[in-house]
Amino acid sequence: MNFRTLTFVGAAAILGGIRFFLAWSKRRGRPFFENDTGKLGEWRWSRLLLASFLTLFAELAFIRWIAVEVRVFAYFKNLALLLCFVGFGLGCALAHRALRWSAGLTAFLGSVLVLRLPWHHGMFLETLSQTLGAAPDVEIWGAGNVWNWAHFLLAALLAETLFLLLVSIFVPLGQIVSRQLDSAPRPLPAYSINLIGSLAGILVFLGVSRLMLPPSIWLGLVLVGFALLQIRSSDRMLLFSLLVPLFLLLHDPATPNHYSVWTPYQQIDYSRFYAANGDFVTGHVLVNHVGYQSIVDLSEAFLARHPDLVKEPPDENPYNLPFRFAEPSPEVMIVGAGTGNDVAASLRHESSSVDAVEIDPAILALGKREHPERPYDSPRVSVQVNDARAFLKRTQRRYDLILFGLLDSHTQLSDYSNMRIDNFVYTEESFREAKERLKPTGVVFVKFQVNHPWMARRLSDMLERTFGKPPLVFLAESSYTAFATCFVISPSARVEEVLAADARLAAFVEKNRIVPEVAGVPLTTDDWPYLYQRGRWIPSTYFSVSVLVILLTFGLYLQIPEARRQPPSLFFFSMGAGFLLLETQVISRLALYFGTTWEVNGIVISALLTALLVANMVIDRSRKPLPRHWVLIGLLAGLALAYLLPFNGIPSSPAIVGMLVAAVFSVPVFFAGLLFSQEFRTVVSPSAAIGANVLGAVAGGLLENLSLLIGLRALLLVTVGLYAIAGIALRMRPKTDARTLAAQ
Repeated sequence: MNFRTLTFVGAAAILGGIRFFLAWSKRRGRPFFENDTGKLGEWRWSRLLLASFLTLFAELAFIRWIAVEVRVFAYFKNLALLLCFVGFGLGCALAHRALRWSAGLTAFLGSVLVLRLPWHHGMFLETLSQTLGAAPDVEIWGAGNVWNWAHFLLAALLAETLFLLLVSIFVPLGQIVSRQLDSAPRPLPAYSINLIGSLAGILVFLGVSRLMLPPSIWLGLVLVGFALLQIRSSDRMLLFSLLVPLFLLLHDPATPNHYSVWTPYQQIDYSRFYAANGDFVTGHVLVNHVGYQSIVDLSEAFLARHPDLVKEPPDENPYNLPFRFAEPSPEVMIVGAGTGNDVAASLRHESSSVDAVEIDPAILALGKREHPERPYDSPRVSVQVNDARAFLKRTQRRYDLILFGLLDSHTQLSDYSNMRIDNFVYTEESFREAKERLKPTGVVFVKFQVNHPWMARRLSDMLERTFGKPPLVFLAESSYTAFATCFVISPSARVEEVLAADARLAAFVEKNRIVPEVAGVPLTTDDWPYLYQRGRWIPSTYFSVSVLVILLTFGLYLQIPEARRQPPSLFFFSMGAGFLLLETQVISRLALYFGTTWEVNGIVISALLTALLVANMVIDRSRKPLPRHWVLIGLLAGLALAYLLPFNGIPSSPAIVGMLVAAVFSVPVFFAGLLFSQEFRTVVSPSAAIGANVLGAVAGGLLENLSLLIGLRALLLVTVGLYAIAGIALRMRPKTDARTLAAQ
């Protein structure tokens, strides 16, 4: 029995014993977590602040952790976020019923047990992800390409169990937030506290991500927060005691030659391998439990000592091939420098300078520490910890070679958007920016793992449209990677001249040439950046997973007696749906100018919450209600301005344009906050309003899939429609007069 299995069995035994103790205490008439009367009904701003903080922090923690452990959550459009919303919304609807701490805690611990099964990566959860992600019209890393309804239904049952666990965790948090809002003397100041707590939750999680702390810390903090929300000291002590089995289950043992790191974007597993004589042979990097990259030593001295490790001629290796097309001693830019293999190749070919762009600081640090050729120590190498598009927009240098490394994404852009980290790297606009950064005889060399013929066609057509001629496309196999499809092109005749002068290279290319035969593949743009989807439609597998979420939400909603008598407020429902789509727009637009980094996403989300907080304070201080129609007009006018303004055509620096984007989008966010706060100020039940708003956010998350069909910009029109529905619903609500506000 290995260490991980032994840890799992021990932690499971501890948790099983605690569960037995809870059941025994309930039979004895002294149950834990049933204290939902008395003090829990009193207004306490500190309790609201803590619950609001914990809601956002726990959402981000579970979203990020589950997306790593169950890869299907990383690819399906806000799936984990929507389930958190469902749980919180259900808690709002059950605000005045018994607190579901026992169910929430059981779901918390149950999800940890299920997701940390010692054998899960090779069997249960990996098979689940592959089955749910199987579809021929979308590229999901490691998933199958053949749809099977029988397998899907079985996987769907297992997925619904995981979905239900995640939903149940957030029910008691929704109950506490709603109770405090309902018992507050004035709803708007209480709503401000809710926003402040949410903002703090986001900022603290960004901090632990930046520090690259492991999930044992994140989820341990969630459990501590659960404990602090208890009234009785015995309940708090019980929850504090669960920290030990939680840390045991989440601990990843390390050895001198194997360890894991949680970066701001993903989990990295790294293993070293040595030859019989003790020489370092390679280092394998796994990202989110999937093979990502191998650190390789291709220096002449190493290959002379180990001639059998590399089967292909060294100059035909994918790391060396790009430099056979470039000018001698080239100035190089590497997009996706990773652990340094391409940087090392640049130095072996006597590049005069190298700009190495890598978004993940942990992968970069791994390369600095582990790569045997020490490429990042060279004074000729300038390291840029940045998003590739952000660097392309800002740099004024021109290059002999721009090399797009194997930048295949293993993770989505963020937990609030439906794109992967590398989506904006492979668009027409991105390749045009790369072309503008080339010298007259410069070369663009793209390496990509192409698993579908339509993917090769898309990349080839984008380069052809950018440069006015088709690229050279060929396959390059190696001993370290399964294969790499190479795309080579230059604005000049540089590629053709190199082939004419190098007979061996010409013969190699001709032997491995690829002619993409699939036609009718739409090209990716900054407005439709979905590189891994074949066409402008919503894939069947996305529909299927969305149906699972809808069925779960509907089934839980019907369990609420009040819901069967009265539907949720259409106004607050539409406001929640519209705001989630508006939030997606802001993040995706600013990603083009400031990068798709965690810091940017955190700043954007924090700024949105701050705008809502300011709007709430404005309404709270106003003596008379603002005219509804003017606020609604301001909201719709702000959305129209954001839709019509041609940001790409503004002749200014990317930073200034990015700030303009932020300023323009802040207008509808502010007016939406004014509209929401003014109506929230006079609602009979603040908890019901928040519950309807959260359910609307679930609908907005599902509607975000429409961008796969109509693009990101047109999604603003859907947002306009949702806010228009909110305006119609607003006319059905009675107006609030100044006397009512004075009573508030």
